[in-house]
Amino acid sequence: MAQETTVPQGGMDTNTALELFSIAGSLNSTMDLDFLLQKIGAAAEKLLDSEASAIMLVTDDKKSLFFKVASGEHAKALKTMTLPIGQGIGGWVAQNRKPEVVNDTRSDPRFAGKFDKASGFITKSLLCVPMEFRGELVGVVEVLNKREGGYDAQHIGLLSSLASLASVAITNTKIISEQKNFFSHIMEVLVGVIETSRPNMDEHPVRSAKLACAIGRALGVDDYEYRMLYYAGVLHDVGYVAFKNPRMLSDLGVMSASEEMHPAFSFRMLEGIKLLEGALPMIKHHHERYDGSGYPMKLKGEDIPLGARILGLVESMEELRMVGLRDEELYKRAGKEAKEGSGKRFDPKVVEAFTEVLAHGGVW
Repeated sequence: MAQETTVPQGGMDTNTALELFSIAGSLNSTMDLDFLLQKIGAAAEKLLDSEASAIMLVTDDKKSLFFKVASGEHAKALKTMTLPIGQGIGGWVAQNRKPEVVNDTRSDPRFAGKFDKASGFITKSLLCVPMEFRGELVGVVEVLNKREGGYDAQHIGLLSSLASLASVAITNTKIISEQKNFFSHIMEVLVGVIETSRPNMDEHPVRSAKLACAIGRALGVDDYEYRMLYYAGVLHDVGYVAFKNPRMLSDLGVMSASEEMHPAFSFRMLEGIKLLEGALPMIKHHHERYDGSGYPMKLKGEDIPLGARILGLVESMEELRMVGLRDEELYKRAGKEAKEGSGKRFDPKVVEAFTEVLAHGGVW
């Protein structure tokens, strides 16, 4: 008699689909990561007719895996244990980023029996798949001891689907955590900017961000680049906070500051915020010029990050506002300076997009 499998050859059965939809719905209704992963582990056991399951995540140093969720009476004993990536079957899956089926653990030399000794569980067979998100390893998911028959290729597909849901849950939680960290930092940073003695700076960060984003949209940047443009627009001049603060200058390794140092200061002050990784090159290079005559590295043309090329033009246009130009006079002068600087100070494509934004009005 042919072995009955959880996922039929022709596709996914109704119960399986409903289980997956239920988990997917939970991703939007709760941010309790342990609850979500336990639900995914329980679904894996049920749908793959297995005695136990485990979800292991990559440690911060990316060298090992640790047990985030494990089922069974003695699973708590596993919470303090780690598995070096490359060792054991789970470590092999993490290193090679390939699923693995082992229907007889006794015959596989990679099998790490230390976890059975710690938990009292006896692993006879297992299926393990990697968890990845946008090319980055998140961890592994495994089910243990199929009650009837063995694991096969069809089971790999189902467990991989569950692993994808787990990856989303883990990544969502990390993003929320990073956003909280970011916004606590950004509030401190913005207060510092407002308190600087540079004239006319109070609304400069937000205006810069809005104009940079409008130009970015005209150029067709994706959502990630758009978000990074906003952050860079708000924070690109935060380095000025250090100019009159001897302690901050000392921390940055200088005794006194000059105008050309502020992009590097901004970069140094923000580089610890993970959420800003994509914005940092824009901030660091927003005073480069298209013809290579800018600073800090005299980059030229498209060697300058696109976001920095956009901010470079925005900064120049903002200087016109800071000297008192307003309304029609400001727009007319800005359009003229942008066209005169095209191919010299500014990227011609960015100038064209800026001209389009000015024509529509209402953004800046």
